[in-house]
Amino acid sequence: NALKLIAIPLVIGSLIKGVADLKDISSLSAIGFRAIGMFLFTSVIAITIGLVIVNVVRPGFLISETTRQELVSAYSEQASGKIAMAEKQKAAGPLQPLVDLVPDNFFKLATENSNMLQVIVFALFFGVALVMVPKEKAQPVKDFFDGFNEVVLKMVDIIMLFAPYGVFALLAALVVESPSIDLFKALIGYALCVLLGIAILLFVFYPLLVRFIAGMNLKQFFSGMAPTQMIAFSSSSSAAALPVNLERTVEKLGVDEEVASFVLPVGATVNMDGTSLYQAVAAVFIAQAFGMDLSLQTQLGIILTATLASIGAAPVPGAGMVMLVIVLAQAGIPEAGLALILAIDRPLDMCRTVANVTSDATVATIVAKWLGKLKTPHPHTAG
Repeated sequence: NALKLIAIPLVIGSLIKGVADLKDISSLSAIGFRAIGMFLFTSVIAITIGLVIVNVVRPGFLISETTRQELVSAYSEQASGKIAMAEKQKAAGPLQPLVDLVPDNFFKLATENSNMLQVIVFALFFGVALVMVPKEKAQPVKDFFDGFNEVVLKMVDIIMLFAPYGVFALLAALVVESPSIDLFKALIGYALCVLLGIAILLFVFYPLLVRFIAGMNLKQFFSGMAPTQMIAFSSSSSAAALPVNLERTVEKLGVDEEVASFVLPVGATVNMDGTSLYQAVAAVFIAQAFGMDLSLQTQLGIILTATLASIGAAPVPGAGMVMLVIVLAQAGIPEAGLALILAIDRPLDMCRTVANVTSDATVATIVAKWLGKLKTPHPHTAG
């Protein structure tokens, strides 16, 4: 709760500070277009990897009829709640997400049901306006947000002192509440597909980008990212890991603060590679469990829908599950099949969040390299 408490103040403070630190609007567009292009590229690759794996392994056929009925009956109530939330989103119409980008009330941003995209749009709007105001008028406001950002980061440091105890408690509860071993065995094929896809992202795809585009030493990258990945794993929240990701990306990876302060908060909301991959695998797995054979056209539709759904997913635990309902509906897959995967969703959520935050840092590093804003030299290693 403490980490979630500071998520919105952190995004507002870091984004406004990041945009206000830019010398002009052209700097914002130079960073923004490159970052969004890379976000879309990595998301499409992640979804494609997931689809290839799940079509080769075909884990849905490992689930027996008996096991499926047990899962559906055990988790149908939870599934119906997620479906109802997704139905509400779909009923609003295809252009509603565009309308929802802009908040109609500033104070709603701090409410329990706040939309993180709205927070980002407000912060960007505010920051851009701050850059356009004469310097002498803008300086007091900029100084305030510089100080505000420092205070929030100090709050993060205090919270992190207690984080190990919270992580222990969360993991202990997760193990105790897990369903029987028999159900885990029935879903092991699905889980391995998701984990294999995430492993390919973490240990093949991102390292290739970091090494050959950013020119960074991989040992430096992984040692710099380790604390961020641990927080992401334990909290299942990109927003909770954002403060640590900002600190490590700037201090250990050498990314200029101007780039990191823009790319990482935006990436925490719109760049969800692990979530995208999971949605693709889960959709095909559920279809296989119901005996459906998805056409190539349908699976291409999954790529598009999962990419867009991941953009709209909140950076908090379980949000990808709600967006998955939209992916299932687009592909004509029974939405009740969501109950099949709820039993092991939390452990997989923890793993896919690690991919999400690693992707954010990878993109920040690449954008900084392209703009000549990697502050520290990164030695090339042989081979």
